[in-house]
Amino acid sequence: MQQDLFSLADDSGLEAVAGGRGRRLGSGTVLLPGLALAEAPNLVAEIGSIARVAPFRNMLTPGGQAMSVAMTNCGPLGWVSDRAGYRYQANDPDSGQPWPAMPAAFGQLASAAAALAGFADFVPDACLINRYLPGARMSLHQDRDERDFSQPIVSVSLGLSANFQLAGETRSGPRLRLPLVHGDVLVWGGPDRLRFHGVQSIAAGEHPLTGACRYNLTFRRAT
Repeated sequence: MQQDLFSLADDSGLEAVAGGRGRRLGSGTVLLPGLALAEAPNLVAEIGSIARVAPFRNMLTPGGQAMSVAMTNCGPLGWVSDRAGYRYQANDPDSGQPWPAMPAAFGQLASAAAALAGFADFVPDACLINRYLPGARMSLHQDRDERDFSQPIVSVSLGLSANFQLAGETRSGPRLRLPLVHGDVLVWGGPDRLRFHGVQSIAAGEHPLTGACRYNLTFRRAT
């Protein structure tokens, strides 16, 4: 098994960016620790509202295997996976209705984080919401179902902590293991846009805001 390049438990030696609010992890990758903390209660409340309209579900891979991570979407487009493949579509396949609108707080946070990381004018049209229960994980993958790879990915962590893995443009290359905690925001784009990434199995725990789970908001420009 490919070993981690290193574990980034202490980022004090990394280049500071965004007026000291962020740490650079690559030419186009920036960690913004705690950026979402102040807005977190509102974000979690909005997730609850979205899930009441478009419930979380464990989607199938094209091979027919159920993902361990439960998902839903908000915004004009939502990412879906089933035996037909990976894609974005305007309607929830379970209900046939449009995905819930993206809350203003979601879009504002995503645009602000992208700007701090050096990607001005990012306006997401899709937000994939992942719910990780203990034991859930996400294998290394690339986000490449979008049309314009010049647009960054913005990822917001809420609730239980996670060990996020960042590799290069191959799954088998060296990888960095990055602890992400409640309120952290990670942005990657430009030359790093197609980095492989994933989440190791979530450890059991209880968070005062989210309970026994981790939420991840992943903002993208799909069109």
